[in-house]
Amino acid sequence: MRYKFLSVLLIAFVVLGCTGSIAAPFMPANDSVVLERLPFKASDPTIRALRRLRDELSNDPSNLEKATALASRYYQLALADGDPRYIGYAQAALAPWWTLADPPVPVLVLRATLRQYNHDFDSALVDLNKATLREPRSGTAWSLLAAVHMVQAEYVVARKECENLHGLASELIVLACVATVDNLSGQAQSSYAALRNAYEATPNATPAEKLWVITRLAEMADRLGRSNEAEGYFKAALALDITDAYLQAVYAEFLLDENRMNDVVSLLKGKERSDVLLVRLALAEKASDLPQAKDHEAAIRARFDAARMRGDKLHIQDEARFFLYFLKDPKEALRLAQENWQTQHEPSDARMLLEAALGAKDAAAAKPALDWLAQSRIEDRHLEKLVRQIAQLGSNP
Repeated sequence: MRYKFLSVLLIAFVVLGCTGSIAAPFMPANDSVVLERLPFKASDPTIRALRRLRDELSNDPSNLEKATALASRYYQLALADGDPRYIGYAQAALAPWWTLADPPVPVLVLRATLRQYNHDFDSALVDLNKATLREPRSGTAWSLLAAVHMVQAEYVVARKECENLHGLASELIVLACVATVDNLSGQAQSSYAALRNAYEATPNATPAEKLWVITRLAEMADRLGRSNEAEGYFKAALALDITDAYLQAVYAEFLLDENRMNDVVSLLKGKERSDVLLVRLALAEKASDLPQAKDHEAAIRARFDAARMRGDKLHIQDEARFFLYFLKDPKEALRLAQENWQTQHEPSDARMLLEAALGAKDAAAAKPALDWLAQSRIEDRHLEKLVRQIAQLGSNP
C-alpha cells in the first residue's frame, strides 16, 4: 500500500512548510499537450501555478530553482490525489540532473523522495546520506531518512534521525516524529499521550503540521482500540479541508474495520482515480452488494494487470488484498504479501501477511510478521486479533 510510507514521508514537506511504476519521463512542448486532467478547475491557483512553472521550465530546462519547484508541486499533487503519474512528471522536471551521481543537494533530496515513493528505498537512502553529508542542516533529508528507516522497521536509527530535526523543524513536528517511532516500538500509551499533550499545547501550529499530527493521533488511537477518539481525530483532520489521499485511505480503513460501509462509499465516491482509494471503495460496495462494485472490481483488475506489464510493484500490498478478497485466491495473495514483506515492515504490511496466511491456512507463512511483532513490541488491536487466529490455525492443522 503506497500510503503507509506517505504517512511518514509527508513530514518532509511539513518541514518545508508545504501543504497538503514511474511514468516515462516526459516534458510537454506547449499547453496544447494534455498531460493529465487534473482534479481542479482551470481557474484553480494550483493549475495556474503549474502552467506558469511548466512554461518557464520549458523555456529554461536547466534552471535548477524552477525545476525543483515544479517537481515539488507534482509530488504534492501525488500526495493529495494519490495518482502516481505525477511522480513521473516530477522526474521529468529533474531530467537534466536525474542520472548524475552527485547532483545538487535539492535534486538529491527530491530524487530520493521520488525513489522512495516507488519503493526504491536503497537508492533513496544513498541520495539522502549524500545530502546530509553535504548539507547537515537539511531538515527534509533527515525527515526522509527517518521515514524510510521506519518503513524498514529500523526504529533505533529512525529515532536518532528524528532527533536530528531539533532546530530544523518545529518542536511539535520533532516530537511527532519521535512519537511515531516510539508508538511502533513498544511505547504506544506514552507516545500517544505525549503527542496529544504537545498538540493541545500548540494551537498556533500550521495547517500542514496539524494535518500530519492529527492523522498520527487518529492512527495511534485506533491501534489502541480507542475508536471514539480515533473518529474525533479523523474528523478534525478532514475539517482542515486539505486534500490528502493518505488521510482518506486510513480513515476509510478505519470505517471498513468498523463495518461502516455506507460511510466509506460517501467518503470515497468520486475519488476513483486513486488505485488505493478505489480498492477501499470497491470493498465497501462489495460488502453492501452495490451494483457499481463489479465495474470497480473490473477497473482494479485492469489497473493491476497494466502495472504488471510495466513491471510496476507500487501497489503490491493492495494487489494481495485484491486476490484475497475479490478473486478468492489466497495462495496468490500470500505470495504477493510475502513479496511485499521483503522490502516493507509496517503494521499494514504485517496485517496483509497475516490475513493472507490465514486465508491460505498456512500458519508457518506468518512467521516473519510474528517475529517482527515480537521484536518491535508494537501494540495494535488489529494485529493482536490476527495473531490469536494464527495461533488457533497452528493448533488445528
